Formats: sequence, structure tokens, C-alpha cells
Amino acid sequence: MEAKPHARTLEINVISGENICVDQSSVVENVYVVVRAESLSCCSTKMVNKDKGLLTWDEKFSLYIPSHARSVTFEVQCKKYRGVRPIGVARIALSDFLGDNVVSKSCVQMFSYGLRDWDGQRNGVIHFSVRWVMQEDYASLEMKPKEEITNVNSSGFEPEVKGFQVNPKTSSNVVIGMPVWYVR
Repeated sequence: MEAKPHARTLEINVISGENICVDQSSVVENVYVVVRAESLSCCSTKMVNKDKGLLTWDEKFSLYIPSHARSVTFEVQCKKYRGVRPIGVARIALSDFLGDNVVSKSCVQMFSYGLRDWDGQRNGVIHFSVRWVMQEDYASLEMKPKEEITNVNSSGFEPEVKGFQVNPKTSSNVVIGMPVWYVR
């Protein structure tokens, strides 16, 4: 039995932000970060004020990553008298965190990403750390080998297709050839 893609949980620590401006002004008040992974659920930090050019949150939370998600978004927002205003966004591919199992259960990695405002202009940098949290259900999942030959019948009237499992380390996942019943 092959393991299906499953949801993951990341432990994210939003550390700080620097050089973040609102309306070309370096005076920034009531700033917080919203983190989400292509879902409606999100996590947010407390509001802070700029102290000597640096915004410091140092908040840690667990972010549920759905199986369909391909990126995590860090959105820096400012609560002003006109309401909530997004002032910087960084969308980061999950492969940066999880590619080739870079982030392990015991490994905390630090990242710094540039923020962009809604006009695409640079607006500061956000610093954070990430650690992959293994859930007990997935930690005990055992991979069972597939059978050597698999019979497939896709629509009931076509002949069976026989094949074999390919080594995923050496396969380029490219199929060459045509089904025998297609050739006339």
C-alpha cells in the first residue's frame, strides 16, 4: 500500500520584521502578522509597535498545512484608524521548507524573506523559523510494498493493462509507448 499525501503541521516562530514602512513613513504602529497555508484557517501574532527600526513578535504557533497546499503566506498588516491594512506579503513555496525533507522533527531552520506591498514594491524583511511537527498517526505509518504486477481495467470494455512497479529513484516518470490495442 502506498502512502497517500497527507496534511502536515509546521511549528512556525514569527521572530521579527525590519525596514517595514506604511505610506512611505517609517513610523509603524499596531503591526501584526497573519500566516496561512492556502486555507481559510490562519494564525496571527499580537500587535507591536516599531522599536529602534525593528518589529519584534517572537511568537510560536502550529500551522496546519492541508495536503493540497503548495505555499505559506506571511502577511504583515497594520491596524489604523481606517481599518486593517496589508503592508507587506511574502508567499513562500512549501518546497523551500520541506523539499528533500530538509526540515526534520528535531531541526529548526531560520528564514528571512523579503516582503512586497500590493504594488509589488519591496517593503521590508520578515524573519521566522520553521520546524516540521510529526503527528503520531503518520510517524507509525509503514510503507508496504506493492505487488510486482498490477492489473488495471479502466473502463470495462478495454483489455487489461499489465505493468510493473518502477523504482522511483531511477524513474523519470515518463511513459514511452502506446497500448497494444491502440495499434491496428
